[in-house]
Parts: sequence; C-alpha cells; structure tokens
Amino acid sequence: MAKKKWYDYFWITSSLYIALGFMNILFAWLGLLCFMIPLLISIIKGTKGYCNDYCGRGQLFTLLGAKLSLNNKMPVFLYSKWFRYGFLAFFMTMFGNMLFSTYLVFSGVNSLAETITLFWSFKLPWQWAYADGIVTPWIAQFAFGFYSLMLTSTLIGIIFMVFFRPRSWCVICPMGTMTQLICKLKYDD
Repeated sequence: MAKKKWYDYFWITSSLYIALGFMNILFAWLGLLCFMIPLLISIIKGTKGYCNDYCGRGQLFTLLGAKLSLNNKMPVFLYSKWFRYGFLAFFMTMFGNMLFSTYLVFSGVNSLAETITLFWSFKLPWQWAYADGIVTPWIAQFAFGFYSLMLTSTLIGIIFMVFFRPRSWCVICPMGTMTQLICKLKYDD
C-alpha cells in the first residue's frame, strides 16, 4: 500500500465545507477556492492536477463508494463531449443566474432570500444558518446561492457514486471539463 500524502486528506475539507454551511451560510464563500485553485493549476501547469490529486470531493466519493457504490459502468452518452459540454453550459448558466440574483439583492431590487435551492428547483428554508445584519445582504445572498450549487453538485455526485462507480461525478464535473478545456487550449497551439 502506498504511503499517504498530505493531500490525500482533502476529503476532510469537502466534508467540513458541507457541515459548516449547515451551521453558518457565510462559510459557503470558501467554496470559491474549489473554483479558483483548479483553474489556476490548469492555467499555470497545464494539467488536471487538481482533479487527479487534490479534489476533496473526488476523494470523498472514493471513500464513500468503497462501501456504498454499486460499481456499475456509466451509460456511454455521459462520457460524450456533447453531454459534458452541455452540462458545463447548464452549470455555468445556473452560476450566472445565481450571480444575477446576488446583483438584484446588491442593487436593492430584491431582498435576501434565506433559502437553499436544491437541484435548481426545490427551495429549502435555511434561516438558522444566517443571522440578519452580520454582513450586507448581497454577501449573504451570494453565499446562499453558491452553497445551493455546491450542495446540489455534491448530491448529484453522491447519486452517481451510488449507482455507478465511486468517482463517476468526475466524468461530468464542470470544473473538470473546464480544466480539460484549458489544458487543451494551452497545448493545442
């Protein structure tokens, strides 16, 4: 058995992120690290090193999948470029929608919605995770929206982990698709 490296424990950070968001929604801002670090690694190094070594979510799915996964192969269409790019476009549209909602709160058009939206449809009250007045409402709105995206993608990953192989989410992960595109652009000159 290979000796564990320091980054083999990043699954703890993914678990902590989800738990902290239950207690205080402002911790959702930490999720931006999961957006920025993979992009920086792919831009600077030209690799998918984050996905391969540092992704705590992938590590978490590997650990949970050892006991919970049915280990079925994913349907072939999920591997296709059109599905992965389409899923990336959909996710980026939802991210843009979340940013627009934050802007509407920032500009005073809308008031803060203290809800988490799962699967872009189901609104769950989440008031216990935020005390009014701690920060300006738009900062909290961003946190609610971003945590909704992160929690939804984690739940999709868990569903994929159970029905398919443990890291099946990694095949369609929007961050993985973006870093792959960056690597291709960087080395296809």
